[in-house]
Amino acid sequence: MSVARTRTVLPATALAMVWSIALAVQPELQLHGGLELVWGDSAPDAAPGSDRLIGNLVTDDGQRIALDVDSARFAAGDLYALQGHRIALLAPAQAASGVAEAAVAAPLRAETIVSAESLETAAATSAVTGAQPWVTIACKFSDNTSEPKDLAYFQTMLSNSPGRLDDYWRTVSYGKVNVAGSAAYGWFTLPHPRSYYVPASGSADLNKLFADCTSVANAAVDFSNFVGINQMFNADLDGYAWGGNRFTTLDGKSGSWRVTWEPPWGYQHEAPLAHEMGHGFGLPHANNSDLDSDPYDNPWDVMSDSWHDATSDATFGTQPKHISTYQRDRLGWIDAARKLTIDTAGTWTNLSLDAAELASSPNLQMIVVTLPGAVATHYYTIEARRAGVAGDLYDHNLAGSAVIVHEVDTTRKEPAWSVDAQTPPANVADDAGSMFVTGETWVAPGGALILGVSSASANGFVVSVNRAADDLVFRDGF
Repeated sequence: MSVARTRTVLPATALAMVWSIALAVQPELQLHGGLELVWGDSAPDAAPGSDRLIGNLVTDDGQRIALDVDSARFAAGDLYALQGHRIALLAPAQAASGVAEAAVAAPLRAETIVSAESLETAAATSAVTGAQPWVTIACKFSDNTSEPKDLAYFQTMLSNSPGRLDDYWRTVSYGKVNVAGSAAYGWFTLPHPRSYYVPASGSADLNKLFADCTSVANAAVDFSNFVGINQMFNADLDGYAWGGNRFTTLDGKSGSWRVTWEPPWGYQHEAPLAHEMGHGFGLPHANNSDLDSDPYDNPWDVMSDSWHDATSDATFGTQPKHISTYQRDRLGWIDAARKLTIDTAGTWTNLSLDAAELASSPNLQMIVVTLPGAVATHYYTIEARRAGVAGDLYDHNLAGSAVIVHEVDTTRKEPAWSVDAQTPPANVADDAGSMFVTGETWVAPGGALILGVSSASANGFVVSVNRAADDLVFRDGF
């Protein structure tokens, strides 16, 4: 039997070997720099499948080279674990090098991406712990004088009052993270009208928005006191709210900053702002398993679905739900004693799996099951969630109390997909097929694992897991 382990999603040592071999065989275009990833999240009334992801390699001289993120995911194995890190990239020899982002005719395709830091350093700095203060700067376009929310609203939103975002991040991180020290400033008037930043056709120019919004706020804000920057704009951008990271220097502080770009609908509700801040912390989207183009249909993770099964507040709108244990583990929030990794054949019975939201759980909160014969980037996670708990401000309105399973493939755009036992899977993963309760058994594709839910407990469920032998021929995917 296996024992509890720490985080499993790290830059793979094997990739470093591939890098060395590739350089020896074909010394192609080699680039070094910081990795920026910025997610564009569509408004709640937008058509499914309209999310976006922008990747840039930021060179030492400040140039942004646009990356083809689809190739980059496979080139890295777990691209999202490298967000905000310095990376080494191997690209086809015919690719153009040393050009600014605006001059790139097509995004650069990567063959291999590895961390340019030591694996130990990358792992340590991927964890998010301690104080993470964000500054909110409210900026209005020169042709629009409206101020949708006052400064007190933004200051309260990031406070530690119950339901506010400092309380939220403390809760979902089991007290490992807070945003204490956050502050809000504004409204500041941008030097140009909205049309300068958001062309009639095309995407908002995030570079111009960031440069000008931070510039007009600079006299009032000492950015060196913060790790994150929430930019609140007084009109819609391009139909998206954006969140991720940005390499820059502000007030003498250089490095990767956590950044969001928010239209009014992105801050009139706390849930979408928490979602974008999650991207700033390095979290990717989650998804369900219905194979459509919509990543916003997994209500068990705010990094997928901000809206379904959520609680609400009269002032701050839709409230964020918890994130999955997969996402928590990415940021180093699951204690080793609360996590079991099963990577050998056998049967584990009477496993007490407590609800993921419990900060003082005495039992397991996460089970990871590797796949026989599969690569390290593909595995399952198992967690418990509870609905209707008195005093729970975030998960209270979930569809039910159940064991939830995610299939993880770190090379996918959305690595963690909630499993649905029914055929075909539901469009939104809050159906009975996605919730495993007492007396139910689920068999993974190919018989790789069998999950049984034996009984309910005071804080979650008692489960059993049978993991197949490594010589089982397993075929990936749904």
